[in-house]
Amino acid sequence: MNTLLLLIIGVPIIEIYLFIKIGSQIGALSTIALIFLTAFIGVLYARYEGFNTLKAGMSQLVKNELPIYEIVSGAALAFATVLLILPGFATDFLGLLIIFPPTRKFFLKNVSKNYSKKVKEDQNFIDGESEDIKEQEDDERKL
Repeated sequence: MNTLLLLIIGVPIIEIYLFIKIGSQIGALSTIALIFLTAFIGVLYARYEGFNTLKAGMSQLVKNELPIYEIVSGAALAFATVLLILPGFATDFLGLLIIFPPTRKFFLKNVSKNYSKKVKEDQNFIDGESEDIKEQEDDERKL
């Protein structure tokens, strides 16, 4: 919860700071044009990468393999596209990093390592057997 609150407060502060700094260097209209340009080019490239991911996923399905990486990559691309649509330079930079395949693979490897460690730590299962009580009740009624 604290991380989410920090993101909700921190990201707009960073974006406003960058708007002011970059706007003072290149001008207000150029800053606005740059925001729209990065969003437009980023969304076009995200679409291109999305189609590549979809094509790779379909080829995995044809081979009777689960396209797990492609599914996660598609979700990452959707998140990156949202970041690119949001106005701001920091979100655009992060979105572009996620869209490019080498950096996306790097991010997904790190996230999967952290997630697999957490899952291994949380695996406190108790093995046991189960019986269907309804079948026992039906057998007892027949007798």
